[in-house]
Amino acid sequence: MRVLHVNKFLYRRGGAESYMLDLAERQRARGDEVAFYAMTHPENDPAAYAARFPAHLEMNPLPPGVTGKISGAGRMLWSTSARRGLAQVIADFRPDVAHAHNIYHQLSPSVLAALRAAGVPVVMTLHDYKLACPSYSFLDQGRICTACVGGGFRQAVRRRCKGGSLAASAAVAVESWAHRRLGAYNPVGVFVCPSRFLTMKLIDAGVYPDRLTVLDHFVAPGPAPVDPVPGRLVVAGRLSHEKGVDLAIRALPVLPPGTRLDIAGDGPERAALTALAEATAPGQVTFHGRLPKAGVLELMNSAAALLLPSRWYENQPMTILEAFACGTPVIGANLGGIPELITDGVTGRLVQPDSPTALAEAAAPFLLSAQARDIYGKAARDVATTRFAPDTHLAALDAIYASAGNRLSEERREPRAD
Repeated sequence: MRVLHVNKFLYRRGGAESYMLDLAERQRARGDEVAFYAMTHPENDPAAYAARFPAHLEMNPLPPGVTGKISGAGRMLWSTSARRGLAQVIADFRPDVAHAHNIYHQLSPSVLAALRAAGVPVVMTLHDYKLACPSYSFLDQGRICTACVGGGFRQAVRRRCKGGSLAASAAVAVESWAHRRLGAYNPVGVFVCPSRFLTMKLIDAGVYPDRLTVLDHFVAPGPAPVDPVPGRLVVAGRLSHEKGVDLAIRALPVLPPGTRLDIAGDGPERAALTALAEATAPGQVTFHGRLPKAGVLELMNSAAALLLPSRWYENQPMTILEAFACGTPVIGANLGGIPELITDGVTGRLVQPDSPTALAEAAAPFLLSAQARDIYGKAARDVATTRFAPDTHLAALDAIYASAGNRLSEERREPRAD
């Protein structure tokens, strides 16, 4: 099978890219031919079709100046360069199926039009809430908000939920409205939702309810177990407000003496978090920056627990699956898709969101008792090797690819209005 993965970034920037790259590696290992299409970026992995990628463009915030903002907004709506480049890749690679991921903004759904014109079945894994929320995350000024689900995309403008900017909020609202109105995502045969929570939010928003299917991500077997480093807790992810990394730092003063927090990741809040750590828990926090996957797994494998104190509706965070594969319990906020992964009192703990005290109370037993860490960790590893086994995921995904192909064949036999 020839599989074309389409995503705006081609490096391990976040969970979406990690999933895509790990999936492609598995597909290649079993004999599939795999190619990628993305935006040009200085951190991209080498790619056969890199010369066909559209130019690099930062969109958060929009480019400066009137001309830059108009150009950026136009590309968000419909990128002719992305469609043109992808058409050339399709002609050369001749994919049997295209697997889309995060294509918003820099690529735009113009790439889906190129795939439909070439008769290529499309499956799209949804890694966030973009199709129901113009700003991706169901957040308004850092607080959970689902106003657009029932109130329409104009709510994004009224609330200025995109960074507090009227212009940016209007741009993403118009983008979402236009794409919904014009059926820009109609070429997608199946939308893959990694969590039931995401599925229900999309159904509530009226987003292709007949094309949604739930499929867990997968995780490779973790490294061999090691004795945990005494007092180590780990956070892994983007350093931004919605991830709640500050809550983990604020929990340190009420945790047992000697507790250390290792933070893997980078992002816009790194400077502020560094200052908070120096003021709140001097000498107890290590910022590792963005690490290769092996480095993150090494930290997880030797930790008493992984902390995931998110303030937003996580979908199906790969960090939980990776921690489980390492036999490391996870303490996560009781929000979004996280409760679908953590069985409270078995593989980790679910805690009240936005509460450093609740986080500390849940983490303390794993720091004080190696036995508790081992019992929870064994249960977590068992879940990773059964529910999230790679072969199970690949078999289910093959069936989804076939379903998308069947849907396209039916549509081509009996054309219908979008």
